Amino acid sequence: MEIIKLIGIGVILGVANVIPGVSGGTLAVVFNIYDRLIHVITLDIKKILKEWKFILPLIIGMGLGIILFSKLITFLFAEYPTQTNWFFIGIILGSIPMIYKRFNSAAKKKSSGRIGGILCAVVALGIMAVMAYTDVSEAGNVIQTELTVGLAIKLFIGLAFAAIAMIIPGISGSFLMLVVGIYSTIIAAVADLNIPLLIPGALGAIAGLLVGAGLVRFLMAKVPAHTYGAILGLVLGSILVIFPGFGSVTTVVTSLLCGAVGCCISYIASREKIEE
Repeated sequence: MEIIKLIGIGVILGVANVIPGVSGGTLAVVFNIYDRLIHVITLDIKKILKEWKFILPLIIGMGLGIILFSKLITFLFAEYPTQTNWFFIGIILGSIPMIYKRFNSAAKKKSSGRIGGILCAVVALGIMAVMAYTDVSEAGNVIQTELTVGLAIKLFIGLAFAAIAMIIPGISGSFLMLVVGIYSTIIAAVADLNIPLLIPGALGAIAGLLVGAGLVRFLMAKVPAHTYGAILGLVLGSILVIFPGFGSVTTVVTSLLCGAVGCCISYIASREKIEE
């Protein structure tokens, strides 16, 4: 049952990571696997082998999500953007009690932790507010199919930063790829299996994941209250990034229903701990 659950979570993470504005890190927090996930992204082969029952189903699920469901999600965002975004907003809101509980628990261990954590939450929320009002045009995201030295460097660096962003709750790796102008090229390369373009991107993503996970592990060990405060701010702020507004009365009703469904799903999921 745990394997099936992990594959399902992997599917959702895979889909999320190809949608600009939606954070895979946030959803890892929502499904209560974030802490465990950042501890298995490492060069320690023994740790990876020990956790293979956790890692392999997630990887399989993410692959299935990217390959099988990306077109469906793209269709939903194209045809029902407001309702789809409200579903994700509901998913985010449903995880807030769990994140606050972890922040509160960490803050009790040190007197200065609560104040520092609140300040980190406010700063993180401010960063997300700025991102929400950043106009990212795809005009600069021209699809490139021929590998050059310059493009290889750009893909390596861009995917490295995008992978770091994927580790951080609230920050969308795909959004960052749009910012640096490689999103369309990467999506086309995946669709066409353009291996020469995918290799430097994959190497950059691996480097970024290792750096990002190492950074988060360090922060959680040294300043847990500040880290969870920042995560809380980033997760709350991600709502601003994907907030679609409202439309007609029908759209409002259906959007709120989608939000309620998403909220219930994530609240229930965030209360369940994946067995270690």
